[in-house]
Amino acid sequence: MPGRRPSVLNRLAPLAAILTLLALPAQAQVPPAPEDPDATLVEELVVRGRLPGPAWWRVTDADTTVYVLGVPSLAPKRMAWDRSIFERRLEGANVVVLPFVNVKAKLGGSLGTAFNLARLRSGGPYEEKLDPATRARFVAVRTRLGKDAGRYRTSNPLAAGVQLAIDYRDASQLTNMDPAKLVRYLAQQKGVRVVEKSYDLGPQLGGIIRTPANLGRICFDEVLAQAEAGPGVTLEAARAWAEGDVEGALQNERTYERCLATISGGRTYDERMKADEAAAIANALKTPGHAIVLVPLRPLLAQGGVLDRLRAQGLTVKTPGEE
Repeated sequence: MPGRRPSVLNRLAPLAAILTLLALPAQAQVPPAPEDPDATLVEELVVRGRLPGPAWWRVTDADTTVYVLGVPSLAPKRMAWDRSIFERRLEGANVVVLPFVNVKAKLGGSLGTAFNLARLRSGGPYEEKLDPATRARFVAVRTRLGKDAGRYRTSNPLAAGVQLAIDYRDASQLTNMDPAKLVRYLAQQKGVRVVEKSYDLGPQLGGIIRTPANLGRICFDEVLAQAEAGPGVTLEAARAWAEGDVEGALQNERTYERCLATISGGRTYDERMKADEAAAIANALKTPGHAIVLVPLRPLLAQGGVLDRLRAQGLTVKTPGEE
């Protein structure tokens, strides 16, 4: 719902997708890791913006223009960016569609969610399960984040990785909710309808428990490496994004995407998200005038991504260089 504060899970939206994927039966989790579906980009769509601020793409038909703003999957909280083009396009917009990255546990599933979380929190500190070298790295990171060993009380490597990712993001002031949160506020101030989509992941929390340890460990190691490296790459990519430097913005770290790619079912989840985003743009084209849609940058520009799908449907897609 517009205006609703994001849940804790929303801060972990890309990684939270794991909860859906891990609901698969254990016997379905034996295939090798799939390729990253967003690794290959449609190069002719990767174009630097000519207007002030972030880059925009346009999808058009005879009487409607949908302005598509590719947004970072991870960025500094309250990052500054030139809003002049956005505010101009907000005037008279039919609708603003925010990125489909929200996740939540429905109220009806809260007891089951609590039970599963309690099971995940069983056992001693996770660092006691690590080899000496990795334990030393992990202890150094959690100490820098100001967390004690009890914070990561679990036997499950994926659960430990999720908690570490939340703590690292919070300490580094990183979020996947900006600039969408600001866009929501500005749209509501102008009385423009806001569309959001949430994916219910509460029932799938128990799937973490069934995750093969080797897959969960891959995710944990990815998060640990990111936390060690710090937010430098993300900060640089965010600056590039704000200047319309699409290629620079695409250099953002991809820990969670790589993590998802290790899990059977990752392609299905990715397909669902992209199909929903593409459908939202196509739906916005049904009303004459103009609309604004925000889509995470790499899924927007990947082969088989949102814009690639719309072009395959025969829709006209203009790049930031064609403004």
